[in-house]
Parts: sequence; C-alpha cells; structure tokens
Amino acid sequence: MGFLDSILGKTRLPDAKTDRLFAISTASVTMEANLDLVPDEQAGVCIKPMESSYYESARKEIEGLLGLSFKETGTSFSFQRDEYGYAWVVLTDPDFEDLVTNIQMICQILMEQGFGTQLLAAVYRFKGKVTAYWIYSFKLGSYYPFVPKPGKQRDTAMEFRLKAVMQKELPIEKDMAKWYPMWGMPL
Repeated sequence: MGFLDSILGKTRLPDAKTDRLFAISTASVTMEANLDLVPDEQAGVCIKPMESSYYESARKEIEGLLGLSFKETGTSFSFQRDEYGYAWVVLTDPDFEDLVTNIQMICQILMEQGFGTQLLAAVYRFKGKVTAYWIYSFKLGSYYPFVPKPGKQRDTAMEFRLKAVMQKELPIEKDMAKWYPMWGMPL
C-alpha cells in the first residue's frame, strides 16, 4: 500500500500466504502417533464468494486440471457453498498426500488468476475419539485447530492439547483470538 493510499484511507487485502501449507503433510504422522487422529479422507479450500466472469474462468481451469490430476490419483472433488454463502472446493481421497498436493494446486491456480485475496482457508479433517479440523488461514500464514461439539460449541481443551502437541510441527497461530470457528463447513 502506498503513502497516498494510506492518507486516503484505501486498503488493499493481503495476498494469500501458501508457503507453509505443506507442513500438514508431515504433521499428520505425529497426530496419528501421539493423538490417535488420522486423516479422514477429506479436505477443502474455502473461498470468499464473488461474482465475476474471471472467477468462472478460474473455476473451469480448476475443474479441468483437477479432472486430469484426479485420473492419476483417484481424488474426487465438488464445488459447494456453505450455509454462509462461502464457496468451497471439497476433495475426497484416501491418500492424504494427494489431498495436500491438490489443495496446493487449487490455491496456485486461484493465485495465478488474481484471486489470491479471495482465498480464506484450507481445511483438513482428522478423526479419532473426536473429529478435529486443522485450518490453515491464508491471511495469517498459519494453522489452528478447531474441534466442534454439538450445539455449535467447541472443545477448547482438546484444541489446546492439539496446539501443545503440534506446535513444533506446524506453524500454529499464536493469537488464539484468531482461531475462528468454521461452522457449517461442507466437510
């Protein structure tokens, strides 16, 4: 943002930070060994909704590339909207590495099409005694845990435990006020 923009009160949204996205790949081994949480074959990318012909172009490119990539990996995908109107690309694959790689590919396509500021989060679901989600915030460039309970409640004790066990493996957001719950996810 330039000097004149700051004087006039104009702000520019930050671009997505994807450099730490792959950290979840190796962290999944530690989660399984230390927390009995295994990847649950689903992951997704949450995108701020927008109306644009460019977005449709990017969506078609994602569909084309995912179609080619998924012939090799066996990953399935769908485009969905959550109850709040956010757009999602939801992936399903028993191979966690394929999920991580394809999430990165989706993010790269959207960034190349100029939609880096629209990327909100990548979400990976893990199952064990509880269902836990690791959410990667593209704006913060870090992960945080989300463990929902019935009635739109959170299991904060489990979230703190996940943080304590995984903080050496994952770039975890230090400001817990930014650990936003993602209710109504389509995965």
